[in-house]
Order: sequence, then C-alpha cells, then structure tokens
Amino acid sequence: MKTVTLTPEEVAFVRALVIHEDAEVLALNKPPGLSSQGGRIAVHTLDELLFAFAKSSGVRPRLVHRLDRDTSGVILTARSQPAAAFLGKAMMSRRVKKTYLAIVAPGAPDPREGGVEAPLRRESQGREAYVKVCEADHPDAQAASTRYRTLAANDTAALVELAPRTGRMHQLRVHMASLGRPIAGDPRYGGALVLGGAPVPRLMLHAAALTFPHPAGGERRIEAPVPPDMAALLDTLGLAAPSRWMAPA
Repeated sequence: MKTVTLTPEEVAFVRALVIHEDAEVLALNKPPGLSSQGGRIAVHTLDELLFAFAKSSGVRPRLVHRLDRDTSGVILTARSQPAAAFLGKAMMSRRVKKTYLAIVAPGAPDPREGGVEAPLRRESQGREAYVKVCEADHPDAQAASTRYRTLAANDTAALVELAPRTGRMHQLRVHMASLGRPIAGDPRYGGALVLGGAPVPRLMLHAAALTFPHPAGGERRIEAPVPPDMAALLDTLGLAAPSRWMAPA
C-alpha cells in the first residue's frame, strides 16, 4: 500500500480545508491551483494530502470525484470502501447534484437562462487534451447537458450559476464557450484574461454546492464560500456574489 509522508504544514493546510465531516464522508473546499490527482508538478496532490486523515491501518479517505486544478470549491471524499461504492453509484446514476458559479464574458449569455444540450468529444494535441462540441452521430460523441442561469450581469461580464447534468471533461468550460460566453481566465477555450482593467488570476469557476444521498441515509447539501480571488474580481466588475455563498466577514 502506497503511503505519503506529509509535513506538519501540509497536514495543517489540508485540515483547514475541511467544511464537513462525519463517520462516512469528508468534504473539503479545494483551493485553486491544487491538483485533485496526478499533478505534474513536484508538490502533493489533494489525493495525497488525504493521508493526513488516514486511520492507523493506513486507510485514508478516497476521492469520489475530481475538480480541475484551477477550479475551486466543494470536493467530496468517502471514508470507507462501502461509502465510496455507495457514492460512486450515486454519481453514476446522476443522483449527485452539482452547482457551480462562473464569471463569463462579455456580458450575460442570450438567453439569460436556459440549457445547453451539446455532445462533446475529446481531442489530443501533444500532451494536452481538448474537448469540442460535435455532432451527435460522431463516433466519439458523448452526450452532455448543462443548465445555466444568470445571477448578475453588466456589459463587461456576468456571474452565472451552472448545473451540469452530466460529468464530461471540461463540460462547463466548453458549453459556455459554445454560447459565446467562455469562462474568464480560460485561454484554452477563449476566456478573457483581463476584465474591467483587472487581470483574471485563474479559471473563474467555483464548485459552490454539492447535494448528494448520504451513505447513512437522507440527503446532504454542502456549500463552499466564494474564494477571495473570485470575490475580488466580482467586486472590481461591480457584480454581486450571492450572499449564501459568500464567506463570513
């Protein structure tokens, strides 16, 4: 069994990310810049940092899903194999509901609320993987569905709420780009790198909430506050973040 030795600073760092824990699950608020798994840089991934919560047997929480490195927000882990299997099946049967916040530009999508039903396919260019909208009859097509609604907007940018109904790679990024409103800070899919005269620090995509059936019964909703870099850009743009997702003052 692989083990990872963490420094006291790393242990303190990952423990500070916890936003919910019980006997079955552990949820964290992943910061931007931290890879969920398989990072190429010589720092520990979130998956490795989970050794901070390992039992004496060496068993640690398991990631149930992943977020892109520059995406922040709620990420769920299971504390046992039965919990991991239960949540994995819930993911596969689309019983887990994800809600994201994103800053897109220029301005609000048209219409301001709606859905994107656009099949996607992966394409590799060297070591990089890209995703493109494609025809439904393409041999590599994967069905993809996203609901969106505009929360705040001006001529420069908009804050949108995104609810993916499928979990394809880069789905939200490509679907918003297909509407002519790519997510800010996403050069791969045409996102603006400067908005309102301010540099966009990273991909402006945040996993704000996760609603899921709990292994012990019932349903649980976990929310993560809007991170400081996203809140600062919204303030610069004169767009108000929903109070329910704002960190306490």
